[in-house]
Amino acid sequence: MWSLVAVLVVVTGLVGVVLWQNSYDMDEQRVSIRHGGHTLNGVLATPRDGRERHGLVVYVHGDGPVDATHDDGYRPMWEANAKAGYASLSWDKPGVAGAPGDWLDQSMDDRADEAAAAIAWARARPDVDGDRIGLWGASQAGWVLPKIAAKTPVSFVIAVSPAINWLQQGRYNLLAELRADNASAARTKAEVARSDTIRRLLGRHATYEEYVRAMGGDADGMTADRWGFISKNHTADATQDLRALRGVQVLLTLAGHDTNVDTADTERTYRKVLDAGGALTVERYPDAAHSLLKQSIEESDLKTTVTALLSPHSLFADGFLDDQRRFLFERSRSR
Repeated sequence: MWSLVAVLVVVTGLVGVVLWQNSYDMDEQRVSIRHGGHTLNGVLATPRDGRERHGLVVYVHGDGPVDATHDDGYRPMWEANAKAGYASLSWDKPGVAGAPGDWLDQSMDDRADEAAAAIAWARARPDVDGDRIGLWGASQAGWVLPKIAAKTPVSFVIAVSPAINWLQQGRYNLLAELRADNASAARTKAEVARSDTIRRLLGRHATYEEYVRAMGGDADGMTADRWGFISKNHTADATQDLRALRGVQVLLTLAGHDTNVDTADTERTYRKVLDAGGALTVERYPDAAHSLLKQSIEESDLKTTVTALLSPHSLFADGFLDDQRRFLFERSRSR
């Protein structure tokens, strides 16, 4: 009996810790945004500071089937934004969590149009300060953020682990993963040759069936829809589009252990295009992986799950949340 009581006490305590750690100092509401004959299913998170109007951070997802909260991963960031006096807006990708459409049908321009529609919706709200609307975007969003800024005014951009050129990023990622696996020279040569074949197929707009034949019948997890998405977007390059961010306050956030993106190339390009205006801030996090989670946590699914439950703020690299909060606070103070 006493053993059972002890177990119940421990379980109750753990549940309490999980609930406490996953309670955030902000209010959330589900919202619906009309765009292109469809509805974007979104979440608007607002500060509890008693103010009638707030600035807004609009979230632009990276690759994959991402829902509005990114499986709750955005919430610690939303809370940091709220502490700086900013609301946060995010939505389910098309086809995710019951949303209409299919995100694999989208081009980077489609994604930019979608975000511009969300910003227009937000500017019409009485609780949003239309002069303090900015963007937050990670990874694949690096090709979308400047396109949004070319369509509608934004007052700031937070770019997290963005790539510059799709094909170069893909090759960098391939070689980085091979090095991490201590791949043999023979395996590396074979993987690079396979990658070159795929590039040639993309260059001549090959069909999915042609891709499968070229791979010897082994699609290696590639679906027809995914092939269509890559075919549509593989020429993406942010270099010229970045000019739309000149004069905009940009926080470029880079990880020290990024095997997805060549961060040196990203920083070099951002500085070349944006530094002249003096509006670029670069923050590096040596202990972070591509997602800006601590590498020591991200490399273990168990650690990621346990930390997300018991201490979600601790998932991120040291200083990451505080630096974004300060960046936003300074945007408000400069007004």
